[in-house]
Amino acid sequence: MTKPHAGPSPEEIKDKRALEDALEEGLEETFPGSDPVSVTQPAPNHEDKHVKRTG
Repeated sequence: MTKPHAGPSPEEIKDKRALEDALEEGLEETFPGSDPVSVTQPAPNHEDKHVKRTG
């Protein structure tokens, strides 16, 4: 038998809150707009080869 899940850890709660804050900021910065909000960075294209991206 499995034991019940204890719930999210403080680290998971902090990470989720940071993501929600980033999404909210993105929404506020782009409103009004027709494009959906995204917190991910697009993959580099051919012209971006010289740009070093971090994290």
